[in-house]
Amino acid sequence: MSITVQQLLQILPNAGPVAGVFTPLLNTAMVRYQIVGPKRIAAFIAQIGHESGQLRYVKEIWGPTKAQVRYEGRADLGNNQSGDGSRFRGRGLIQITGRANYMACGEALALDLLNQPELLEKPQHACMSAAWYWAIKGLNTLADTDQFDKITQRINGGQNGAADRQALYAQALKVLV
Repeated sequence: MSITVQQLLQILPNAGPVAGVFTPLLNTAMVRYQIVGPKRIAAFIAQIGHESGQLRYVKEIWGPTKAQVRYEGRADLGNNQSGDGSRFRGRGLIQITGRANYMACGEALALDLLNQPELLEKPQHACMSAAWYWAIKGLNTLADTDQFDKITQRINGGQNGAADRQALYAQALKVLV
């Protein structure tokens, strides 16, 4: 099952013209990482829709906010060099964050993300990195068993934006089922 541009726009109406750019790239990434079937696709599109502001942002907006300042020196993110917090800010449709995640994602996708973190801002890499992250976090299994809140927890570390994520998920299920 592939998603069409029309379906994507029904789920993410604020995506506008970029939906045409992202649709084939999302389909390729979803097939590669077995994000197939209505439940998985609906959960994936809802989560990336929220994380990217409906495909409008592939790079975290940097203040830095209080939360972003705390990226600096965070061992759990692998941020062990001065400037890592900003350099390895959230990028891609699921907002890959931190030196360690960039390294692992780069190895998986054969990209030099440590030297070129901005590669995750390119639509093809933004899509593939999101699907890769989804797969390594075991989110297909959670989608299959309707554990959407647990998916949010694994992506976000909490339930930030839960209402928006749930609304996008409900809409995606309506469109895809």
